Amino acid sequence: MALKGNLRDFSITQLLNLVNLARKTGTLIIEGPGEIARVSFREGKLAFAMLGQEDNTLAYVLQRNNKISVAQYRILRERASHMSDKELGLLLINAGYVSQDDILTSLQQHFTGIVRRLFSWMEGFFRFEAETIAPSDRIAVRVDLENLIIEGSRQMREWEQLQDEIPSLDMALKFTDRPGTNLRNINLSVEEWRVVSYVNPKNSIRQIARTTKMNDHEIRRVVYSLLQAGLVEIVRPGGAPLPTRMFPTTNRAEQKSLVTRLINRIRSL
Repeated sequence: MALKGNLRDFSITQLLNLVNLARKTGTLIIEGPGEIARVSFREGKLAFAMLGQEDNTLAYVLQRNNKISVAQYRILRERASHMSDKELGLLLINAGYVSQDDILTSLQQHFTGIVRRLFSWMEGFFRFEAETIAPSDRIAVRVDLENLIIEGSRQMREWEQLQDEIPSLDMALKFTDRPGTNLRNINLSVEEWRVVSYVNPKNSIRQIARTTKMNDHEIRRVVYSLLQAGLVEIVRPGGAPLPTRMFPTTNRAEQKSLVTRLINRIRSL
């Protein structure tokens, strides 16, 4: 499979589907916004994944999954740093600290978690290196791709909806005029609070995303939830209100489609 290209043309979900259907063995290398991901497959199944310079060692993965304590993780980093993951895994199993199932389950969750994070990558370059497998000192797993593909497809549909709702990140946000509204009495997620703290007509949504270290998908999702809650509204940078008109287009077919969408949305409320 001589495959390389741009994520604007092929989504992560489509690439996974190709690997799954062709039952390919190799490594997908994705150069995203500031990071490089490597995802390895064996006969169409997920075998290994790593993202950038993040700690990807077995000891770290086991500690993140609460299979070993933080103190044990620190000891392993100091005394077993020369050991490969395969050697360390065998040592921990023989010592009775973890089971083989603990190791495989933790690695499966870790690798699939990395792939899920890649679903939000909408820009970047990729290439597939056939027959290139996971590093020999790492422990490979076998995870079916079907569920990941379904999850990625759902996220793509969500992304398309968010793009329709918030087409431009160069717009700004302002709080709605709601007398008596107290933000302290509203349950917001950590991400929503981070965005709320920068809501100001002088700050574009793109600037807020950069400041809060969110990608385009994440910031659109948070802004959409704040819009749905009626806490904010979209304005032009600097505070100028958006121009209001009945239809954003003069094309009658598009007008009819817009009316149909509005009716369906009202019915779903």
